[in-house]
Amino acid sequence: MTEEQLRLVVIIGSTRAGRFCPTAAEWFAGQARARTDLKVDMIDLAEAWLPDVLPADDATEVPSQVRDLSPWLAKADAFVVVTPEYNHSFPASLKNAIDWFYAEWQAKPVGYVSYGGIAGGLRAVEHLRQVFNELHAVSVRTSVTFPNYPDCFGDDGTPVDTELYEKSARGMLDELSWWGDALRRQRERRPFRAGAAE
Repeated sequence: MTEEQLRLVVIIGSTRAGRFCPTAAEWFAGQARARTDLKVDMIDLAEAWLPDVLPADDATEVPSQVRDLSPWLAKADAFVVVTPEYNHSFPASLKNAIDWFYAEWQAKPVGYVSYGGIAGGLRAVEHLRQVFNELHAVSVRTSVTFPNYPDCFGDDGTPVDTELYEKSARGMLDELSWWGDALRRQRERRPFRAGAAE
């Protein structure tokens, strides 16, 4: 019997003009699409137009942009966040997008593709791990990191050291696939509820 494909959502986390983020995201999505165990969707936050003012806790009206994006996130079995590093952390646009949702992230694995200067965006990833942990998501250990990213990619939009980065991507996707399958089975067996461990 063939296992049902896991739905992986790749999130382009930068909205800055002239951003490199789509290049890294498209390359990574290509690596994921080459697998038979994953179905890949991409979400570009520059096109999602999420409001940057969150409502009061007792608000009942949800902005249409949030309503439109919610089903895409809810159907996902796993996420990959592609992020630059700005001032030792990740972009405000990405934090805004994360904060608009809650249950959509829960009990699902998250992987990271980062880029930046000498640190390759790793400080942004460390901050994201803390944020997603608070949302009951599971960050996988392996990430894909592009230090001094302009030197990492050729004019064709692929890494210069193809073997190195494909190996990193493969490792992260293997972890996402394992956790995605395990957590999906558990969600189907017993829907996740925060604080349900006691």
